[in-house]
Amino acid sequence: MSPNVKPKLNKKQVDINYLLKEAPREQHFITGAQAMSEAVKRASVDMAIAYPITPQSEVMHLVGNVYAEGHIKEYYRAEEELGTMSAIAGASRAGVRLFTATSGPGLLRGLEAIVSWPGHRVPAVLGVLTRVINAPLSIQPDNLEMAYIMHSGMVLLHAENQQDTFDFTLAAFAIAEKVDVYIPVAVATEGFFVTHAKGYVDMMSEDLTLTEFDPVAAPVPAMDNETPPARIQRDAPVQKSNFMSYLIHSVWQQEIWDSNRRAMKYIYEYLGGPIEVQNPEADVFVVASGCAAAQAREAHRYAQEEGLSVGLIKVRAIRPFPTQEIRDATANAKALIIPEHNIIGWLCKEVQAAIPNGGIVVEGPRVYGGMTLPVELIMKEIYDSLGVENNLKL
Repeated sequence: MSPNVKPKLNKKQVDINYLLKEAPREQHFITGAQAMSEAVKRASVDMAIAYPITPQSEVMHLVGNVYAEGHIKEYYRAEEELGTMSAIAGASRAGVRLFTATSGPGLLRGLEAIVSWPGHRVPAVLGVLTRVINAPLSIQPDNLEMAYIMHSGMVLLHAENQQDTFDFTLAAFAIAEKVDVYIPVAVATEGFFVTHAKGYVDMMSEDLTLTEFDPVAAPVPAMDNETPPARIQRDAPVQKSNFMSYLIHSVWQQEIWDSNRRAMKYIYEYLGGPIEVQNPEADVFVVASGCAAAQAREAHRYAQEEGLSVGLIKVRAIRPFPTQEIRDATANAKALIIPEHNIIGWLCKEVQAAIPNGGIVVEGPRVYGGMTLPVELIMKEIYDSLGVENNLKL
């Protein structure tokens, strides 16, 4: 076969609930980058567009292989990040299922286009493989960039490990395309710590694939010969009246955020909910997302071995934020410890705003610039919060 001719694949299309919940799975030992590309392989993606930047580059390189194997219809490499994200918006108008990924400085360069996606109702899936964005230059993991997209209107999921990366990416396509949502979904995970490290991932057969995207059923019609381009903001009221322009924009902002909130029921349906709670009667909780949740899980295990009243809350969804769920889970807590991989503590701020008594929140520990998060730092805060003797040598 010519290298330019993709093989014709015989795949069975199934719905997302069967794919995630019922399909038999086999365990594989793969990197987070492989996990994301394997999810794309099973998602009936029509088009992937990319501009490589470390550590995103490995994901999109692998997605290129997925395209060459015939699992994706088209793959386009743009000339820079803003062009990539603008091309995603344009391709969306053709009524196709889209995937791209970015990282750190690449995300910031494409941000102008990315933040327009929710308002333009672009149901794309964006992989965010986090890395340092501020000087001095580093390619190590730091999730500060997530703070930039939390307020864009898109749904934002934060994967702890390779398994989450696989499942969240598959679910993201289904969530984004729901008629009552129809906005982009970003799946974030830490670069290198997850993308380049291997973990066990249970995956269904690659002969199974998500039901293809149906542009006819979408709330935003595709633009083709039968459906000419719509006049989105060129109608007379917008042009002739500043008041009308402001009003229309305001109402549309509300609709986008309502769409974001409506995604929560699908996060429950496909992923089991926006948070995971262990030891719900505990006095102290460690609340974490992404890689910090993995370290929090170890701290929780140590605390259980020592007989300490400590629970764990893993946050899967950053947007929509699980305000009520965290409020309910921590109603009787005496302290909440929030470990993070960034200097500003965006998760800490979200939790403080969510609960009636923000004063019980311990701000940290935090590491940044690509540093690892030692479990001992979390344990120190646990000992201090419980008022018990520190048994660890730091």
